[in-house]
Parts: sequence; structure tokens; C-alpha cells
Amino acid sequence: GGGGIAKGGGLEKTGRLTLCTTEMETVYDLGTKMIESLTKEKVTAGDVITIDKASGKITKLGRSFSRSRDYDAMGSQTRFVQCPEGELQKRKEVVHTVTLHEIDVINSRQQGFLALFTGDTGEIKGEVREQIDHKVAEWREEGRATIVPGVLFIDEVHMLDMECFSFLNRALESEMAPVLVIATNRGIAKIRGTDYMSPHGVPLDLLDRLMIISTSPYEQEDVHSILKVRCEEEDVEMTDDALELLTRIGMETSLRYAIHMIIAASLVAEKRKNAEVEIEDIKRVYTLFVDVKRSTQFLMEYQKEFMYNELDADGDGHGDINGDTDEENEEGADNEDQQKMEES
Repeated sequence: GGGGIAKGGGLEKTGRLTLCTTEMETVYDLGTKMIESLTKEKVTAGDVITIDKASGKITKLGRSFSRSRDYDAMGSQTRFVQCPEGELQKRKEVVHTVTLHEIDVINSRQQGFLALFTGDTGEIKGEVREQIDHKVAEWREEGRATIVPGVLFIDEVHMLDMECFSFLNRALESEMAPVLVIATNRGIAKIRGTDYMSPHGVPLDLLDRLMIISTSPYEQEDVHSILKVRCEEEDVEMTDDALELLTRIGMETSLRYAIHMIIAASLVAEKRKNAEVEIEDIKRVYTLFVDVKRSTQFLMEYQKEFMYNELDADGDGHGDINGDTDEENEEGADNEDQQKMEES
């Protein structure tokens, strides 16, 4: 219901709102602001709504199932929900997720929160970081906040030097340290910047802190599945026979080479005005683009035809020629000395 009261020469809107659940029912007096909000959301009797007590924001969730037969014609956007249960006023917990960097920026710049949008983060002082770390620790003890660790992934980790590894060692000891994931394809290699040999090119003290995951070569079924998924991602239609041939090529050469052949074979098939990649397209690409093994074999067969060829065979040949000339020079010198001795 609603009515009006004259105030200050004008008319102020007032009204009453009945809120009910399956167990409770309460009548509230409304002011002008709440009436306008209800009118804006087009709230009618039978709607299920939520009202934020702090801000006064009204959210319309839908209509109650008990009012589903009030009207014969309803729009497609009409949503029916169950009538709320329990008490009318409920405490709702709102969780905000922010990064520690965002908290640092907000507290280190004069414009505060706006610095996140302007990008003017500037230098964050160590004192600010310490104060924020102390405050976050208090929130954790009080149960008001929880730390969700991030993930730091470093590929080709053997390219880092000792200073970087020392920093990682120290960072991993922090309570707020992220989950560190590193990857490398090195065996026993030198740590960059030093002469020390270490597994994977990573210092032993850092390896001792890690859980090492071993890998194994792909089986033929695995290669077939990967190539099939890759064809779907690239929107390439390929016959079963062509996929089997591509799988065999991937097993004999490398999986990357087989993956690169998919697009090339698709272009060859498109040039033939064929919708699917067939065996002849795979063979055509296989003859046009060589893999690493065939390229190495080609270089070994025709190494003398390339410029700046420096192989041991050529070096030994030059060494033999120089050795022969040196021996001839030594024999000539000996003959000259013998003649001088006979003359004397």
C-alpha cells in the first residue's frame, strides 16, 4: 500500500512493504528512496527480492512458484524460484579477492585505488611492504583473510644464473611464497656463470627443495590422440589413413614435426580443392619439408659442398700435408750439415 504526507510545501511519498518467508512475515515502512528503487526494479506482489541493508540496493531474483498461475501470459524472461525459508534478515558474507601487489599499490600512492587504473604504480618502498605483510598476518590470525598462493612457472630454468637461484631459494622460504614450477630439458650441465656441473643445470640446494616429476616418451596411442586433438583445434579434416601415416611419421621423427605438417598438408589439400587431407597430401609435405634426422644425413653426405666446412677429416688431411713438408725440410737440413762436415 502507499500514501502521501505533505512536508515542506511538497508531497513526500511513503508506503509499506510486506516481506515474508515460509516461516515469517513482517511489514516495513518505506521512504521515498526505497519506493523509487522498487519502482525502478518493477517489483510487484509475488516477486522474490533481496535488499542490501547497508546500501539499500534491491535485487530481483524472480517470481515465487506460488504465484505462477496468477497470469495466463508470461514473458520468456520470467524466472520462477522457491519462496525463501528461515528468517527474513540474514547475514551474508562477501569475499573480495585482491593480490598483495594491488594492496601495495593502493597504500604506496597518493591517489590510492585509482593508481591501479592509471598504471602509475611507481616504486614501492620496503617499509610499505613490511607494514602490509604485518597487517595481512593479523588478518590471517583473526580469520578475516586467507592467503591463496599463486603459481610461478619458469621454463628453461637452466638459463638462470647463481644470483637468480639464490633469490628463488630465499623467496621459497617466505610464508606467502607462490607454488614454483620449473621446467628444463638439460641433463648434467654447468650452472650458468660457473664451472660447476649439476643435474639439469640447477644448484643442488634448490633441487633438494623441489619435487621432481619424471617424464617418459609418448606411445603410439598417445601421439595419435594428440594429433587428432590438434587437427580439431586447427579445423583440419583428415582421413583415418592419413592420420595413421602422420602418427607413424611422428613416432619415427618427432611429434613437433608431425604437428607442423598438419597445416602444410591442409594447404596442399586445399590447393587440390579437396575438403579432407589424404595420404598423398601427407606424402607431398613429407617430401617438401625434411625433419632433423634427414637434414643431418643430407649434411653429412654433402658436407664438402657447403662453405666454411670445418670437420676433423679435413683438419687431419691438412695436418698430413704439413707433416710431410716438415719431414722434407728436416731431411734437407740434415743433408746440408753432412756436406759441411765432409768439407771441413
